[in-house]
Amino acid sequence: MESVTKKRAAAFLIDTAISAAATFGVEYFLRKKVKSEAVHALVTPTVVLWALEYAQLRKNGQTIGYKAMGLALENEDGRPLSDGQIIKRMAYRDTISTFAYLKDRQAFEQQHGQCLPHDSFAHTVVKEI
Repeated sequence: MESVTKKRAAAFLIDTAISAAATFGVEYFLRKKVKSEAVHALVTPTVVLWALEYAQLRKNGQTIGYKAMGLALENEDGRPLSDGQIIKRMAYRDTISTFAYLKDRQAFEQQHGQCLPHDSFAHTVVKEI
């Protein structure tokens, strides 16, 4: 496994831990208003993770995990990340990306972990800083 891929995995774990802590706080207030367990198990954690990630990437191109691991998300052509790119990247990562990676793993390993399926779909690249 490439060093960038390892850093990306560690960064995602950091971001997920932060998101889980925020989810517990949000659920404390939502439990009184929403009685459906499906919302608390599926919707709330996803919405909190995506909202935190979107806000951080939109503001400075890094999440807390990426910053801790020395990584930055950039557009392939050097322009600032667009709203659509960030949303497409998150949605693809959480749905189809794993299958695309497992199907053609060698192609993505040749890029040294800088461009995974969700990055190529959204035209982004992760670089070490």
